[in-house]
Amino acid sequence: VQLVESGGGLVQAGGSLRLSCAASGSTFDDYTIGWFRQAPGKEREAVSCIRSIDGTTNYADSVKGRFTISRANAKNTVYLQMNSLKPEDPAVYSCSEGPTVLDACIYDSASSYVSWGQGTQVTVSS
Repeated sequence: VQLVESGGGLVQAGGSLRLSCAASGSTFDDYTIGWFRQAPGKEREAVSCIRSIDGTTNYADSVKGRFTISRANAKNTVYLQMNSLKPEDPAVYSCSEGPTVLDACIYDSASSYVSWGQGTQVTVSS
């Protein structure tokens, strides 16, 4: 599976960005697309995820109410709408794909994901 992210950039605090993750397809019947982020000097953090089988979505507490994950099946694309961006949100955001492990996919380990995109940089100016 090939994943290609786009949509990152520079935005002022309080602004919005929409990230896209275009997937070439999955070999799993029940798979999850996850968004992770990693800032310099920090551990990779799971941000949000969506299950293919029923569209269930999960969010990290740090982004609940501000970020929304969605999918466009016809385009094999998953989006991450990021609103009310904060100074603590800047990072390289990457999407990933793998077999669904837990019902609450936000708790899936990054190691459970099989394919990763190259990442897209999000910068927030204060």
